[in-house]
Amino acid sequence: MANIKQIAEAAGVSVATVSRVLNHHPYVSESKRRAVEEAIERLQYSRNMNAVHLIKGITQTIGVVLPQINHPYFSQMIEGIAHRALECNYQLMLCQTNYNLDEELKVLNMLRNKQIDGLIVCSRSISLNQMEAYTPYGPIVLCETLHNSTLSSVYLDHYTSFQKAIHYLWDKGYHDIGFTLYRHNSSNSLRRKQAYTDTLHALGGQPRKEWILMNQIGIGGGANLAKWFLQMNEKPSALLITGDDLAAGFLIAAHQNGLRVPEDIAIIGFDNQPIADVLNITTIDTRLQEIGSRAFDIAYQQINGEHEGPVTEELSFRLIERGTV
Repeated sequence: MANIKQIAEAAGVSVATVSRVLNHHPYVSESKRRAVEEAIERLQYSRNMNAVHLIKGITQTIGVVLPQINHPYFSQMIEGIAHRALECNYQLMLCQTNYNLDEELKVLNMLRNKQIDGLIVCSRSISLNQMEAYTPYGPIVLCETLHNSTLSSVYLDHYTSFQKAIHYLWDKGYHDIGFTLYRHNSSNSLRRKQAYTDTLHALGGQPRKEWILMNQIGIGGGANLAKWFLQMNEKPSALLITGDDLAAGFLIAAHQNGLRVPEDIAIIGFDNQPIADVLNITTIDTRLQEIGSRAFDIAYQQINGEHEGPVTEELSFRLIERGTV
């Protein structure tokens, strides 16, 4: 592995200049900074931040990238990751990014600088190409559908789960179906939208853009969803609500406004959160804790040399029938 002196020789600068660049010192000319950065890239220099870690070669820390910590979807995933980390005597570094590209790059550079041993990405905005460039520095595991990549992944098929939910509603006599999405351009959202269109067309139904509600989250978002529904002239007979907390907010607001569920509107939630059991909400169990625990296991095994190359693993889902359909 290259050292600072070799970086300085390759860049044609002093060791002190390399040190200033590595420590983000402001008083370095742009040309010298660029020369150092190019030498670091060319020589694949990796910086260890702790002498003990330098001796051991590992930090016993895995980074976890997630957009929000206080979101039930990610909370369950984190619970699965944390349970396995505790069993393996590993620490977690939770990195909330708010889908900010610069924040995600910061975490990837922590992997490059050996501040963490591996990385689990619960959700992202960064492109796969950008992320793949960091695989030489340690394992990266994504919690989304992924094929033909140098990145590992563990996921649930959101296309098939949406398809299953739509068929279930259709067989129960609900043919006017709407749904919710939090992010319109995420890989999971794109698969759900495609499933909605394909499945309704195949059944002889009609997908309706006006029956797709975006960017709602949590119980408060569910109340907003109920207001939207009440104001519509043409209403769907059923909704796929992507999040049980969102479905719970809708259900409570619906009852407060005199709507009967499932007589006036049927609902299926997603993720099988505890609140869905309490409020008797029909839901899709997306096995979030298991996705988290398997993501940790894949990263941990790759850190310890048990797997060479990327690992791709799909988990199954199940429909839980309760009282809202």
